[in-house]
Order: sequence, then structure tokens, then C-alpha cells
Amino acid sequence: MSDWNSNIIDEFRDNEGKVGGMFEGAPLLLLHHVGARTETERVTPLMYQSIDGGYAVFASKAGADTNPDWLHNVKANPETKVEVGTEIVAVIARVADGDEHDRIWSKQKQDWPQFAKYENKTARDVIPVVILETD
Repeated sequence: MSDWNSNIIDEFRDNEGKVGGMFEGAPLLLLHHVGARTETERVTPLMYQSIDGGYAVFASKAGADTNPDWLHNVKANPETKVEVGTEIVAVIARVADGDEHDRIWSKQKQDWPQFAKYENKTARDVIPVVILETD
């Protein structure tokens, strides 16, 4: 997975935030996060949804039955940054809940149907939506 992510990260940075392949045309950002246990800085490419005051990202892990490691990391270290296009933006991460989660998640599934497939595939009750606030 890390080689796959590294290739996407390199392509993203070489092409001002644009990538091809399965992410061609998709809104993609690079989430920086610090390991909750290791304190190692990591970068993860994620699809996002623009929302008022920032971005929403989705802890889908392609429908796996466990949450992605980056979710645990941003919960432990919510002050972080993202790369969007050629910009680096400071953000504070928080997990959406209730109506906010449902509204954003529904739109993501409508706009990108593979997210509905992830939801159907996983044994998790809810796929977390993480808000990356810029304000």
C-alpha cells in the first residue's frame, strides 16, 4: 500500500494536484498526519468533498472492516495540514456525527457511487466522515 500511495503522492505533486488512473478527475488531497504512537509524520492521498469552512474526507478504507490508521492519528493529533492542488492548508480535524455526517456521507455516495459499495462491503456500522476545518 505504501508504494501505491507513494506513486500517487509523487504524481499529485508533479502535476499540481492532478492524478490519473482510478483517481482521474476526482477531488484528491494529501492529508498529513502524525502517528498517534510513533509520532512519525505520514501523508495519505484521499478523495475529499469541499464543504463550508474546509473539507470532508472519508475513512472508508475501500470497505475494509477496520478504520484506516490515519483516522486514529488525526483523532490523537487533530492540528495538521493538507495539500490541495499546489497549496498547503492548515486544518483541524474532527469526526462528524449525526445529521452533519449523514448529509455529507449521502452526498459523497451520490457523487461517487463506489463509496456506497464500500458501505455495503464493510461490517462497520458507520464509515466515519472527518471534517478538516480551515477556519
